[in-house]
Amino acid sequence: MTKGNKLDSKYALCGAFDKKGKKAFIPFITCGYPSLDLSEQIIYALEQNGADIIEIGIAFSDPVAEGETIQKASAQALQNGVHCEEVFALVKKVRDKTRTRLVFMTYANIVCAYGVDRFITQMASLGVGGLILADVPYEEKGVFAKACQKYGVDFISLIAPSSKSRVDMIAKEASGFIYCVSSLGVTGMRSEFDKGLESMVGEIRKSSSVPVAVGFGISNATQAKEVAKYADGVIIGSAIMKICEQHKEQCVSYIATFAREVREALDS
Repeated sequence: MTKGNKLDSKYALCGAFDKKGKKAFIPFITCGYPSLDLSEQIIYALEQNGADIIEIGIAFSDPVAEGETIQKASAQALQNGVHCEEVFALVKKVRDKTRTRLVFMTYANIVCAYGVDRFITQMASLGVGGLILADVPYEEKGVFAKACQKYGVDFISLIAPSSKSRVDMIAKEASGFIYCVSSLGVTGMRSEFDKGLESMVGEIRKSSSVPVAVGFGISNATQAKEVAKYADGVIIGSAIMKICEQHKEQCVSYIATFAREVREALDS
């Protein structure tokens, strides 16, 4: 899987953006919600229906960046006993059946408690190409970004409407893709986005050639298509976890249909 603990190049995130004119679809799931077995099936369904990268959320007890839907999912995943080791075991199992590009999204405490170097080494050995830490600002990324670079994993930078004067600084050091946060606040489905979102993506592109994916609030295929007019990819999380909440054990087929609709909209 890896060469000297380095991420195998076939799992590199850049490969999700290398097809001319294609926009990347990046769905998010909270691992372990509704259950670990369903998380596995959801990953396969997302891959089969057009996902280019799948964000796997590792639940944390205080997910400050998350809205109500993902907070509930995280709480249930923890109640189900799903922590780092269970997530790693699931990814290892998934890797026997798929080459889907994967990213972990979690919080600094999770990585620090596990051991930064140990955590990133595990990521690389499992072919997980990127790490998003929702509570780590640019100025505090040092130890995490260095470990990611050491093992060939991309440390994904977040840029939000509040970043303003820091956009150039953050974008110049970005790798993998830039996570452009659509709106101030926490995750969750929205009916409209910050009016300056398109111009913010434009500002990011002035400072970096790294692909820009927009997330936070995209909740349907129509919104995804609209955002993809100026972004390189779209990230959808709460809408998918809402389907899990509504349909529980029957959620997989509904998620497959949702993913297919998004993929078709991005390709049209």
